[in-house]
Amino acid sequence: MNIKELSINTIRVLSAEQVQKANSGHPGLPLGAAPMAYTLWADVMKHNSKNPKWANRDRFILSAGHGSALIYSLLHLFEYGLDMEELKNFRQLDSLTPGHPEYGHTIGVEATTGPLGQGLSMAVGMAMAEAHLAKTYNTDDIKLFDHYTYTIVGDGCLMEGITNEASSLAGHLGLSKLIVLYDSNNITIEGDTSLAFTESVRTRYDGLGWHTQLVEDGNDLDKILEAVNNAKKSDKPSLIEIRTKIGYGSAKEGMASAHGEPLGEENVIGLKKNLGWTEEGEFVVPEEVRAHMSELAAKGEVYESEWNKLLEEYKSKYPEKYEEVMKALNGELPEEYMDSEEFYHFEKDMATRASSGEVLNRLADKISYLFGGSADLAPSNKTEMKNRDSFSRENYAGSNVHFGVREHAMAAISNGLALHGGVIPYCATFLIFSDYLKPALRLSALMGQRVIYVFTHDSIGVGEDGPTHQPIEQLPMLRSIPNTVNFRPCDARETAAAWSYAIRRTDGPTTLSLTRQGLKNLPSTGKDAHKGAYVLKDFGEKIDLIMMATGSEVGLIYETAETLASEGYGIRVVSMPSIEVFEMQDEEYKESVLPSEIRNRISVEAASSMGWHKYVKDGIVISKDDFGASAPGAELFKRFNFTTEHVYAKAKELLK
Repeated sequence: MNIKELSINTIRVLSAEQVQKANSGHPGLPLGAAPMAYTLWADVMKHNSKNPKWANRDRFILSAGHGSALIYSLLHLFEYGLDMEELKNFRQLDSLTPGHPEYGHTIGVEATTGPLGQGLSMAVGMAMAEAHLAKTYNTDDIKLFDHYTYTIVGDGCLMEGITNEASSLAGHLGLSKLIVLYDSNNITIEGDTSLAFTESVRTRYDGLGWHTQLVEDGNDLDKILEAVNNAKKSDKPSLIEIRTKIGYGSAKEGMASAHGEPLGEENVIGLKKNLGWTEEGEFVVPEEVRAHMSELAAKGEVYESEWNKLLEEYKSKYPEKYEEVMKALNGELPEEYMDSEEFYHFEKDMATRASSGEVLNRLADKISYLFGGSADLAPSNKTEMKNRDSFSRENYAGSNVHFGVREHAMAAISNGLALHGGVIPYCATFLIFSDYLKPALRLSALMGQRVIYVFTHDSIGVGEDGPTHQPIEQLPMLRSIPNTVNFRPCDARETAAAWSYAIRRTDGPTTLSLTRQGLKNLPSTGKDAHKGAYVLKDFGEKIDLIMMATGSEVGLIYETAETLASEGYGIRVVSMPSIEVFEMQDEEYKESVLPSEIRNRISVEAASSMGWHKYVKDGIVISKDDFGASAPGAELFKRFNFTTEHVYAKAKELLK
C-alpha cells in the first residue's frame, strides 16, 4: 500500500471511528469522498496549517457539512492543531468537533456548513472576492492575490435551489477560480436519488455556463488530479462530477443507512479489514502517515514564505497600493468622519431608503473596499455606489454587484465575501423578501460575520403593491435571530447612525429596515441611535405618558405628543430604532429611558405586535397583526389606524 493510499485510509478510519465513538454522525461521505479530499489538500491546495488565516491561501469548504468527520480528520492529519482528543470527542459538548463544521469554533474551518447548498454559495462569494482583489490590487509583475476556492458538494446540495441561484451567477461572471467537486453517490437519507432527482447535473451546469467533467472512479487519484488541473485551465467555474460509493469499504457501502448512521462496532472492524488496515487499537495514525503529513505541512510554510517575499516587493515598488491593500485586509474605517457633523447633515426631508443611499455613497467615497448590491432592486433600494463600476466578467474591479433575482444566494454569497476578507459586503432587497434569505442571514449571525442587509419598503407604506409586498411579521422574525442587530431608523440622521453602527460592527450582521415613503427629519435625532433607544424629547417637566415607536411611526407619536403637551400633559417621546442595541445597554441607562414607575405607555409600529408588550407592560400596543391591502400608502395608514387621531384617542384612554 503506497503512502497516498495509506493516508486516505487513515482519513477513512479516523472518520468512521469518530462517528462510531459518538454513536452519532454521517460516516458515508467521508468514506467515499476521502480520495478527492486528500488529493485537494495534499496535491492541489496551497495552504499553511501554521497560519490558517494567510491571505492568499486556497479556500476549502465542505458544503456537504454533515460529513464533518472528514474535515476534522484532515485538520488533524495536516497539523492544524486539532488534537486526537478532539476527534474522540466528536459531537460532544464543548468539543472542537461539533456535528457540523463551525467557522470560528474549529481552526481551519472556512465556513459554517450543514444547511445544504450554503457552502457552495459561500464559495461563490469567496471566488468573487478573490477576483475583485486580484483585479484591483495585482500588478503586471506581482500577483498578490492568486488563489482558488474549492468545495465538495453532494447530491443534496445540488437539489437545493440556492445552489442553482449561486451557480447561475458564478457562470454568468465566469469565476474561473471556483472549482466544485461533486461527490456523486446517488444516495440521500430516504434512499436512491432516483426517488426525486433524475436530472443530468452536468448538463444543467453546462447550461449555467460552467466547465464540467466526469471522473468515473472516485478512487482514481490520477484522474481526480487531472480533472482539477483541467479545471484550472478553463475560463469558467468548474464542476467535476466524481462518482463514489457512499460508505466505501464498509458493509453498508452503497446503502442509504451509511448516510447518517454509525457503521456499528463490527462493521468498523470489517471496514478496517477491507481496507487492509493493520494498525492495532482505535484512533491510531501510522508513523509513515505522520511523517508524510509533516512534509506536506512544511510545503505550506514555504508557500506562505514565498508570498511574504512578494508582499515585501510589492510594498517597496507600490507603497500607495500596499497601504490600500493593508486597509482593505484590516478593514480600517474613517472613524472620525463617521462621527462628524458632516456625516449626519441632511438638507431636506426624505424617505429613509433615500437617506440610506446618500449615506452609502458618503461611505463609499471614504471606504474603497465597500462591495455589494441588490437582488435586482438597486434603483428601489438606493444601493448603487454612484462613483463605482459594476462588478462583471469584463470588470472584476467594479464593486456594484448585480445579484439578480436571487435573494437567498445573494445573502450566502455575501457571507462568502465577508469570510474571505478584503471587502465589506452589503446586500439589499425589500423587507418582505427577507423571508427568502433568512437561512443565510442566520448563518451570518452564527458565524459572526459583518454583512449589512439593506431592507427597504418596510411596512404597509409600500402601498399599492398590496399585502404580498407589505411586511407584517418580518421585523419580529429578524429580531428573534440571535446575534443580529436590526435598525429601523425614523429619519435621515438615524439612518446615518444605523449605517455607522453596522459598518463598525465586526461580530455579526446588521439589518436596516427603511421606508419607501418620505419622512420628516425630527429634532434631536442622530448619534444617540447608537444606544438603540433614547429620549427624543420630554414635553413638560413631569412624565404622564411614555410614547415609543420605530421608523416612520416616530414622527407620528412626536406629532401626537405635541398635541397632548398643548393640553398640559407631560409626554416622553422615545425613539427605539434598535431593540437589540437597547438591550445591550446597562440597567441604569434603560431605566433612564423607560422609568419603571411610569406605567402609562404606548408603542406604535406598523408591524406585528410581537415583542412590544415587554416594554409597554400594561399600556397599549398599536400594531398590525393581520395582512395589509392594496391602496396608496397614506390611505392604508388611515385605514389601519396609524394616525395622530387614533394614537391621541388611545393616549387619552390612559391619561383619563
